[in-house]
Amino acid sequence: MVQDRTGVPPATGHGPDPAAGSAPDNSGTPSPQLTGTFPTSADPGTGSSAPEPPTARTAGDESGREPWMVLLARVAAAVAGGIALFLAFPPLSWWLCAPLGIALITGSLYRTRPRRAAWLGYLSAAVFLFPALAWVRTIGDDVWLMLVGTESLFYAAMAALAALVFRLPGWPVWFGGLWVAMEWARGLVPIGGFPWARVAFSQGESLFTPYAALGGAPLVSFAVTLCGGFLAHAVLVRGRAWRRAVPVALALAVPVLTLAIPRPGDEGRTVNVGIVQGNVPGRGMYALGDEPAVVLKNHANETRRLAQAVREGKLPKPDIVVLPENSTDIDPYQDAVARQIIGDSVRDVGVPTLVGAVAAIGTEQRATRSLVWDPATGPGAYYDKQHLVPFGEYTPFKEIVLALWERANLVGRQSVAGDKPGDLKMGPVTIGAVNCYEVAYDDTVRGTVRAGGTPLVVQTNNATYAESNLPPQQLAMSQLRAVEHNRAVVTAATTGISAFVTPDGKVSWQTRELVADMNVVKVPVRAKETIATKVGAFPEWALMVMGAMAAGVAAWRGRRRGDRVRSD
Repeated sequence: MVQDRTGVPPATGHGPDPAAGSAPDNSGTPSPQLTGTFPTSADPGTGSSAPEPPTARTAGDESGREPWMVLLARVAAAVAGGIALFLAFPPLSWWLCAPLGIALITGSLYRTRPRRAAWLGYLSAAVFLFPALAWVRTIGDDVWLMLVGTESLFYAAMAALAALVFRLPGWPVWFGGLWVAMEWARGLVPIGGFPWARVAFSQGESLFTPYAALGGAPLVSFAVTLCGGFLAHAVLVRGRAWRRAVPVALALAVPVLTLAIPRPGDEGRTVNVGIVQGNVPGRGMYALGDEPAVVLKNHANETRRLAQAVREGKLPKPDIVVLPENSTDIDPYQDAVARQIIGDSVRDVGVPTLVGAVAAIGTEQRATRSLVWDPATGPGAYYDKQHLVPFGEYTPFKEIVLALWERANLVGRQSVAGDKPGDLKMGPVTIGAVNCYEVAYDDTVRGTVRAGGTPLVVQTNNATYAESNLPPQQLAMSQLRAVEHNRAVVTAATTGISAFVTPDGKVSWQTRELVADMNVVKVPVRAKETIATKVGAFPEWALMVMGAMAAGVAAWRGRRRGDRVRSD
């Protein structure tokens, strides 16, 4: 949060239509819907395995009710799937748990009605998101509850559609497309979307990560979901041994195939980047403290310490220096003292320095700004943050929110979004400035790379969320972006985690949290674009359209099946 100091198929012939419950077939005998404790059946369209005769445990009744043990198994699978998905995310980063979690969630949804699938999907999402987004509790438990409650609705809608596509042959592929569509929708609405906790962001450094270079974060999410779908297919679909072996082999092939993805090589050019983490005096919602300019002084002092270490030969001389978002809590355009403090520290280090400032615009607005400060000429080119944090940098539905929540007044002046990419000329390079929250947005990062930014520089202020699971989650996003665009990523944070990520997604250096620190790192400068950078959002749209069309076909086939049953 930025605080303002200017003034923050039917199975065709193999069983019932899942949407139609246990309707009698032409022989007058109810067809089974589920068998055992997990729903299993022959795979639609494979032409093998006739349904088993109904039993008290498997047949249900004509109202479509399931035996309570089956329903309990569904609930258990949904909960276990949500927990496993959470474990895949930082700080634990047990990335193999992501396909396992999706397989469990798939098991809870398979061969059930859309309405039931919806609430099971909601349940699994809530179990996953409550701990994954626990960092929001710093703002308030009410905000945490509302955010998780809202985001879980997207998973519920996806699950209802998934119940339809499970009727089709090849359903793991269509399910993956629906998952990508769900994550796209989450990143779009409401109020600008919230793309955190996408499955791809659990794969900062895993066998799935290289898919980012082909299709960005959406393709990584699809690959993980596809793998989980194949694992579920092997368990849920009965038949001969080879029919279980094939989906297992496909599940293993999905991550292993990334070993064949070519990686761009080094281009022989580097730049020395100084990274400064100044720390802040407070914690939580009041992380910047009550004393004006203390955050500015902390970062200026740490910049001077870096300059001294260079003079003493302890660190190589930097070509540029990067300070975090909000590294000055006083507007240097309006305050002469702040301008003097920044100017002195930049002259001491002697190279162009990227300063994070909150700059006033008129009397009521502001901009979250990445500002290039030259040691000779002072403030120059800048980038204004495009994706703003709702309720942190601006207040949606301002009149209502300010009347209901006193905390909303901490935002102060309302931020104005920038409209240009963050390509900023600094010394020997043109960096790609990305500001904090924006690293989660595909279009913003891609636009900056296409504009010529290399390396990428992520300025962030995580002070409000220090020592929560937010900083490691954000670092994993930087790792994915590095691979996606073949760019080194330098992250400067007020309280941590500041880091240097190589173009292959490995964290080469990082700070601890809540300490002042600095370093100079040698960063490769690469200009070659990946396929993902070139094709942009095309893979995402292709996957979403594929999933939507599959859901449409399944719904149409289900309706035709229902019409035939009624006619009979």
